[in-house]
Amino acid sequence: MTVHPEKLQHLIDRAIGQEPVRVAVVDAAQSVVLETLRDATRAGLAEPRLIGDPEATLRLCRALDWTPDPDWFIAARSDAEAAVIGVKLVRSGDADLLMKGNIHTDILMRAVLDGATGLRLPDRRCSHVFVVDIPEHDRLIGITDAAINITPDLAAKGEICQNAVDLFHMLGVAEPRVAVLSAVETVTASIASTLDAACLTLMGRRGQITGAYFDGPLAFDNAISQRAAAEKGILSEVAGQADILLVPDLVSGNILAKALEYLGGAVAAGVALGLSAPVVLTSRADPAPARMASLAIAALMLRHSKVQKMPRPSAETSVAAAPQHNPACCAPGLTANQAKLA
Repeated sequence: MTVHPEKLQHLIDRAIGQEPVRVAVVDAAQSVVLETLRDATRAGLAEPRLIGDPEATLRLCRALDWTPDPDWFIAARSDAEAAVIGVKLVRSGDADLLMKGNIHTDILMRAVLDGATGLRLPDRRCSHVFVVDIPEHDRLIGITDAAINITPDLAAKGEICQNAVDLFHMLGVAEPRVAVLSAVETVTASIASTLDAACLTLMGRRGQITGAYFDGPLAFDNAISQRAAAEKGILSEVAGQADILLVPDLVSGNILAKALEYLGGAVAAGVALGLSAPVVLTSRADPAPARMASLAIAALMLRHSKVQKMPRPSAETSVAAAPQHNPACCAPGLTANQAKLA
């Protein structure tokens, strides 16, 4: 029987009370970032490394009635340098995880995805999940990928899906339900995302993606509303009760997550997966509660990884292919040549 985690506050409560995680914060000089870190430090969740302009960061800290340890400040002359420093701290073992501050995602991800000095793992695809807490909804919803892979192909979607399933296992959902989204619930030759959805559903049923129930194509309403699924006569273990929404591409996923956040009052925690260490990856406009929840999830990921390796697909399956070097599956802001180097 699947046990669903409570809302994001429950995950924060789970993360607090254990040993603080050392967080390398890239470009920390932003009030909402420092507010989050102040509260996380006082709660015993985090011990930050504040990378960026020390003077600007300290001024903002004082305005928040917080005086961090002087040893926590690390100077960087630019966002790019701050990103490189943050990744080095994680690689050297001087920090446990990375957190995005007031920096563009593409600049941060260039350092994270660098093939020689970044945090990539062999045969693993980096992807992103928003864990969304929607008022009046009975469960947390994962939306993937809405921040890193732009237009993933079928093999990439399989890897993205497996990353999200592994995360939900760690959050406490033993057999998450994955809805592979499109605009309609029928396989339609003229809509490519429905063809991918049908293939991914079959891949899940044949064990090429493991640890979850799968169904698709499903439109958004059919995925989350049992009434809508019933009205359309859709009978499945996923329709109307999805835990994870696998979106067709970054644009649709980003719009969906931000629509829920800004129009639906949702809180969206964001983390990058498939790397050698957790990366807290939120929007620069996200409020402190979203950042605190993101940090808590990253801390839970870190602690889980110390006990047990995250399950991976068999090397013989198609989803275990190495990340493809093509512009369709690059992090935002990377050209095809940059992706090859990454």
